[in-house]
Amino acid sequence: MTDREFRLAYVPGVTPAKWAGVWAERVPDVPLTLVSVAAAEVVKFLRDGGADAGFVRLPVDREGLSVIPLYVETTVVVVPKDHLVAAAAEVTVADLADDEVFRPMDDTLEWTALPGLPAFTRPDTTAEAIELVAAGAGLLLVPQSLARLYHRRDLTYRPVVETPQSQIALAWPTEATTDLVEDFIGIVRGRTANSSRGRTPEPAPGKARKQPRGPAPGGSGRRGTQAGRGRKGHRPR
Repeated sequence: MTDREFRLAYVPGVTPAKWAGVWAERVPDVPLTLVSVAAAEVVKFLRDGGADAGFVRLPVDREGLSVIPLYVETTVVVVPKDHLVAAAAEVTVADLADDEVFRPMDDTLEWTALPGLPAFTRPDTTAEAIELVAAGAGLLLVPQSLARLYHRRDLTYRPVVETPQSQIALAWPTEATTDLVEDFIGIVRGRTANSSRGRTPEPAPGKARKQPRGPAPGGSGRRGTQAGRGRKGHRPR
């Protein structure tokens, strides 16, 4: 056993359970602790050492961070179930022209111009904006995972085409790129436990790593090269 742990931050909407499950199988001696952090606070949290790595919602200030973009989310509009939008499979920005649209303070979508009409207020959080939508005060555009996170029976959502999209990424302080961070990167990227693209495995006890043979003394080494081409073996990865 070890007293080490791996702390993983994640922003609302990200579901890290599948990666945590793989971690438990591959690194059973190091417990993984999940820490939920607001999207606006996660970068500072990582820089302050609150977690070894974290799932962030791009864009973020990358100074001092290593960032691996992972996937892009569909943007949806959250509406009351009796709203006209609910009858469509997907909508356009033009379809929202006559509706008030909330933009909460924790919004991470990069808008050049917000669709619809300006709402009467800017809620502090997406959760508060959802409550206002449920009250019939306006609509809300969010990444699909947030619409699922704050799902209510009286609300629904539809994809909106030609809008900014949110991208999820894995980030960690560059100067704190530890072996455990490398292990987690391999898991997120879908590498197998024995993948040669992860950390270089230590040799088994009592076995030394094989060193490549050089040419025989006084020889050119050409014959050894030709023999190597004809020999069957594992292809280099």
